[in-house]
Amino acid sequence: MDGTAMRELLAAAESAGVRKLVIKSSAEYYGSGRDAPAFFTEDMSAGEEPRSRAGRDLLEVEQAVADFAGHHPELVVTVLRCALPVGSALRTPHLSLLGLPAVPAILGFDPRWQFVHEDDVVGALAHAAAVDMAGAYNVAADGVLALSEVAGLLGKPLLPVLPPWGTLFAAARMRRLGLPVPLGLLRELRYGRGLDNRRLKTSGYTLRYTSREAILKLLAQQRLRPLLERGEDEYRFESEVEAFLRHSPSVELPGGPASRLGPPGAGGYSALQENELLAVIPSLETEAMQRLREHEAAGPARPAVLEEIDHQLELRGSFGSG
Repeated sequence: MDGTAMRELLAAAESAGVRKLVIKSSAEYYGSGRDAPAFFTEDMSAGEEPRSRAGRDLLEVEQAVADFAGHHPELVVTVLRCALPVGSALRTPHLSLLGLPAVPAILGFDPRWQFVHEDDVVGALAHAAAVDMAGAYNVAADGVLALSEVAGLLGKPLLPVLPPWGTLFAAARMRRLGLPVPLGLLRELRYGRGLDNRRLKTSGYTLRYTSREAILKLLAQQRLRPLLERGEDEYRFESEVEAFLRHSPSVELPGGPASRLGPPGAGGYSALQENELLAVIPSLETEAMQRLREHEAAGPARPAVLEEIDHQLELRGSFGSG
């Protein structure tokens, strides 16, 4: 959505006589640069570095919302600026990057990344709808992680395949292989970003997951994906990108790139611990949950896992019948 579309939406909301608006925005509003603060607070303005088309649209949308709120002080207008989202149903450039067999990076940079689990995004939206909290709020999990830490938690090597100079050229090559690397992601691969979430917590919302816990849930989902997906949603570019990662001259490190990647498909379902499965089961779609039960019953047949799946299926069946 761009600024024009948002102004039309706001005009429709005004005509309908709404008293509250909750707008989901993104931490990309702040940008990411060399001189960025350790943590952005809500009263800090947007950075002036070059932005992608999506980033420019985001600034226009927030400006339209700010103008609307200024002309209608009687209304409660809330803007939620979300950190990098993590969730089973999400498809973003960040998650595509983290879904590769190795995590690409820019040589010489290990940026700080901050995440927010999709459950907390939904929770913050519901909280803002129930509580009057005008203004902007950062929706971000506690804690930031260096990109190397993220790769380590996912059990993947961090490979500096993007050179510090000519990064745009290297990124264009990866786009041709099917991996979208927008300008905003390139800047985050170089500089990262952190958000101050104290204002949201002061409003009364309690975050369910830290950044580390969100990545651990992503790890469980990545290990489950080959079992639960039918194949139509698999990343078609993965084999080409893996070949790029293995043979790029930028990755000629001790041991060679191929040995750093390890065997394809390592660390799948069998590597999941019982507690990891129990944490991710409630977030699965019903059909995927049923396939998981069949696989578990034919294999490890862990009572606690089967019991949790049966419990969730029974809850959904009761809800559907009601």
